[in-house]
Amino acid sequence: MKKFEEIKFKIPELKGISAKNVEEHLKLYAGYVKNSNLILEKIDELSKDAEKNDYLLAELQRRFGFEFCGMRNHEYYFRSLEGGAKFLDDKSALKKSISETWGSFDNWLTRFKSIALTRGIGWAVLFYDPQTKSLLNTWVDEHHIGNLSGLSFIMGIDMWEHAFMIDYLPSQKKDYVSAFFDNINWTVAEENFKRSI
Repeated sequence: MKKFEEIKFKIPELKGISAKNVEEHLKLYAGYVKNSNLILEKIDELSKDAEKNDYLLAELQRRFGFEFCGMRNHEYYFRSLEGGAKFLDDKSALKKSISETWGSFDNWLTRFKSIALTRGIGWAVLFYDPQTKSLLNTWVDEHHIGNLSGLSFIMGIDMWEHAFMIDYLPSQKKDYVSAFFDNINWTVAEENFKRSI
């Protein structure tokens, strides 16, 4: 079975998010890659006697969703910070779709930021549904609970405390969310959207 590989992201200096916070966050991402591979190895090993190991296999499969989604969500997150902050062009397909769905980009941004401030650990995510050809904002608990099947991840913000605790207290989550949007490279989200439509 092919192993997942840790992506070496090139994150520039960010406004409002320290290099130390990014460094520690990347270490956590590396752990998701490592654990995704480890779980698949263990599943392969235990599957040789699946009847005897059925309980362990079931629990490993359950845990795999958490580790895998943690890995992938972080890959979307860190890709959106590579290359420095870039605005979303008014003529871009993504901005037009956001404006059509929520009335304006600013309306969407206000709504999305409020989702990001949901109590608990998880992700605020902008998804695209290819079946209905529409965008959806959602909250994903942890990394996988509430992840919408069959939809394409356009952009998202990590709202686990590890994403901001070096720079911001939990009561300052709103400042972290603002800092994220000050640094996002919207061309990455636009590319994700174009691949999805």
